Amino acid sequence: MAIVSAKLCRYLLPLNCCLVKYHSINSIAPSHALQETVKNAVEAKAYQDIPDLLISFEQACQNPNPFSFLSTFPHRMQVVDEMLQSFIPIRPHSRAQAAYAYLLSFTLQSSNPLPLGLVILQRTLRSGCVPVAQTRLLLSSAWLDCRKESRSVSDILFEMQSIGYNPDCSTCNYLISSLCAVDQLDEAVKVLKGMSKAGCVPDLESFDTVVGAMCTVRKTSEALDMIQKMVEKVGLTPRQGTIVKVASALRANKEIWRAVELIEFLERKDYPVGFESYDLVVKGCLDSGENILAGKLVMGMTEKGFVPYIRTRHKVVERLAGAGEWKLANAVRQRFSELRVDFDIRSGENNP
Repeated sequence: MAIVSAKLCRYLLPLNCCLVKYHSINSIAPSHALQETVKNAVEAKAYQDIPDLLISFEQACQNPNPFSFLSTFPHRMQVVDEMLQSFIPIRPHSRAQAAYAYLLSFTLQSSNPLPLGLVILQRTLRSGCVPVAQTRLLLSSAWLDCRKESRSVSDILFEMQSIGYNPDCSTCNYLISSLCAVDQLDEAVKVLKGMSKAGCVPDLESFDTVVGAMCTVRKTSEALDMIQKMVEKVGLTPRQGTIVKVASALRANKEIWRAVELIEFLERKDYPVGFESYDLVVKGCLDSGENILAGKLVMGMTEKGFVPYIRTRHKVVERLAGAGEWKLANAVRQRFSELRVDFDIRSGENNP
């Protein structure tokens, strides 16, 4: 208790708190003492002291939230805004991590979580701090509650301007990923489509998150539509990882013709397709018995400078020969010979 008293004195004195107030704080539990100390800091507008207070009393921060007093605080939005602005010059930024986390947690669980919660999230992300895992659930719950009131995506985002902030892509992307993390894919798609009306143009991260979630639940038609929108309407180059996810989902769904069409679509638009995507689709063709398609795809693959793994090479030629497609089988084998790659299955999978 003596340690707690010493720490309280160190922070209460700069705030011009009287000795009587200190003794009253010292007589209660550390968590409530901390909350009272933070409240004194806020009343004195000594906001920059708050991050160090939370660090010093880390064990006392668990429950209740040290910002709980704000629920009855007048002009709460103005106070939080002043607090956030005071945190900007703090170095290193990680010193404010706990302050951002507790402030965001309190706000998202309050009766009016948005738009203030989005503002705190934005400042957290811009500081380079990472929101705690629980934030995704709290943010998603707060967002869905607001949407139940028939408020549009853009209207909720635009409300940030009432506090002097503008919605940005990073904040929207965190919201999208949070919704996907709690199985709210349909709402995540609505945010992706509606964020543009709030002045936030979706970027690669926006699309990658949504497409990845679609692939996880094998909504391949929606994923393909999203890829097409990325390329034709937004002009973005899909990440190789995104293409791989879609190709993998199509293979799992045995929609191999659509996977081939995806590759052909991207190539027509002069967008690169990586080796892993080709490899997945070729193997999918072999899995589905589409041996001629596999042979043609391998020929196109080699023209891009990609050489299938040796087991895949051997299987393609073997399947073509077994189906009586000698002409294509010989063409594929000849192509491998021109590239001077091993064709003996015994030489091992590690050979190119």
